[in-house]
Amino acid sequence: MTKKFYITTAIDYVNAEPHIGHAYQKIIADALARWHKLKGEDVFFLTGTDEHGLKISRSAEKAGLSEKKFVDKMAAKFQQAWKKLNVKFDRFIRTTDKDHEKFVQDFVKKVEKDIYKGEYEGYYCVPCEAYITEKDLVNGECPYHPGKKIEKIKEPTYFFKLSKYQDDLLKLYKEHPEFVLPASRRNEIKNRVKEGLQDLSITRTNFTWGIPFPLDKEHVIYVWFDALLNYLTGAGKNQQYWPAQAHLLGKDNGWFHAVIWPAMLLAAGYELPKTVFIHGFLSFNGQKISKSLGNSISPLTLEEKYSVDTVRYFTCRQFPFAEGDDGDFSEQALIDRHNNELANKLGNLISRTTALAEKYPPEKTQNKLLKKLNLKKIQDLFENFELDKALNEIFAFIDICNEYIQNKKPWETKDKKVLYQLTDSIKAIAILLWPFIPETSEKIAKHLGFKLSLEEISKPLKNLKIKKSEILFKKI
Repeated sequence: MTKKFYITTAIDYVNAEPHIGHAYQKIIADALARWHKLKGEDVFFLTGTDEHGLKISRSAEKAGLSEKKFVDKMAAKFQQAWKKLNVKFDRFIRTTDKDHEKFVQDFVKKVEKDIYKGEYEGYYCVPCEAYITEKDLVNGECPYHPGKKIEKIKEPTYFFKLSKYQDDLLKLYKEHPEFVLPASRRNEIKNRVKEGLQDLSITRTNFTWGIPFPLDKEHVIYVWFDALLNYLTGAGKNQQYWPAQAHLLGKDNGWFHAVIWPAMLLAAGYELPKTVFIHGFLSFNGQKISKSLGNSISPLTLEEKYSVDTVRYFTCRQFPFAEGDDGDFSEQALIDRHNNELANKLGNLISRTTALAEKYPPEKTQNKLLKKLNLKKIQDLFENFELDKALNEIFAFIDICNEYIQNKKPWETKDKKVLYQLTDSIKAIAILLWPFIPETSEKIAKHLGFKLSLEEISKPLKNLKIKKSEILFKKI
């Protein structure tokens, strides 16, 4: 039976345009999904948009549109952005999708035993669509949205018995440390849970743009209780891909996914996902990239200025995703990576090798160069979400190949066996780079006549009628 791999991203609020911070997560998820496809697994990749809540309602009003027309317009922009960046999702879920709305209402009924009516009074951050405890405020403001007004609300609500699952959650973190990664984020979450959990308000009454609460028509479902369930709705017919192997999300969403989400699943009797991976933010000039802060960088602008593969490569190479740290976006760093690594190292290796191979058709031989490719290490790095280090290993092999061609001088020796080893090594490089720069890898695969699969790396290159490759990366 083919192994399944189900990966999800956070679903994005559609109150403003997609920015490079959103793209960072989607590109990483796409690279991981493609890696598991190379392994021959049955992959399902889910992304989408979060379209309910007070923030959306206010944004629609500001735009002079109904909520539905507003979210339809904005969701299309997110889909367009990811398609432009070659992010191949299997479903783009919207929380206004009819199957999702029905699933959420059915889920509420399933966990009705853990729901009770009461009154909520406290602070609410509209940009986060989250309740904020007084001890979490920083100078009276939300820690993730400084300068934005924090609202104090008081309203009747229905609560979910989150506190009931405190011991279960602590046991989960202890027995399955891989559930929350990286370890630094897990420790933060665990320490907060140890302080005690309050029951969660899961309905609102001061606006109507939400899924109707099936137990009381005067209420709509709290946006996070709705949004988290997208991972079950979107898991294929009858949740065939559930449980997820990896949820990717930013650190501002960690509490919802590492605490509220597993508690919801436990209440309803669902199997838990393997890993909730909490990554850092991208910053711009030292400040978080955020539409609400007004300093967003459009991924489409970057794609038009450079290329899809350059943006994808830089995103995966520049930032240490697995460590969960923040990264500062620099356009100059993108240019430097493109010129030094994609153009000078990879591009030159391919153009020099194929130009020589066209003149002196390669002669099949044992490829001793491949022994210097540490495929096991690359696989381990992918499994540990260390994509930047995986790229470092791949480019270490590219350096070996460049050194080899320089030392062997096939333009002088006309050694066809040397050219075979180089061409066969380029095949392996293209396969390993497909998760990161798929367009370029697919061009190389078409040019040399091989399939994009890890199995192909150990197979001899069959198509030896090589023509000179086009210039894949021009210097910027």
